[in-house]
Amino acid sequence: MHICGVNQVFQGSSALTLDAKGRINVPTRHRDAFLEQAKGCLTLTRHPDGCLLVYPRPVWEVKREQIAAFPMQARALQRLLLGNAQDVEIDGSGRILVAPELRAAAGMTRDVMLLGMGAHFELWDAASLARREAEDLQQGMGDVLNQFSF
Repeated sequence: MHICGVNQVFQGSSALTLDAKGRINVPTRHRDAFLEQAKGCLTLTRHPDGCLLVYPRPVWEVKREQIAAFPMQARALQRLLLGNAQDVEIDGSGRILVAPELRAAAGMTRDVMLLGMGAHFELWDAASLARREAEDLQQGMGDVLNQFSF
């Protein structure tokens, strides 16, 4: 995958802990890609599912333009995604700050999960993610599995 200079495909999960100031350590396996391809610059924003999205800045810049071009009917989604976007940088200790308003919106207190989703990440409160995954599995995956073979 090659998106705006970022050719890293992010996958897998990392169990992380928010420190007292609301920072998380960026996993080492992703930190180098962020530093090399995005100069350590990331953008965090809200997702309608209740988690946060974490984008390398070059990927976010493309997404931001797409979101800004949404029709008027999508104003609420634009407000959620663009209105809550915050730019952050990886500090010298390999951490990023998750702003208090974003932590509150996603119900994050201490234990969080970072999930690689291709060109970006989802950042979840660990308990919320466990509930969500259990609900999703109980409901089934619907027609999407009819088009996929393991």
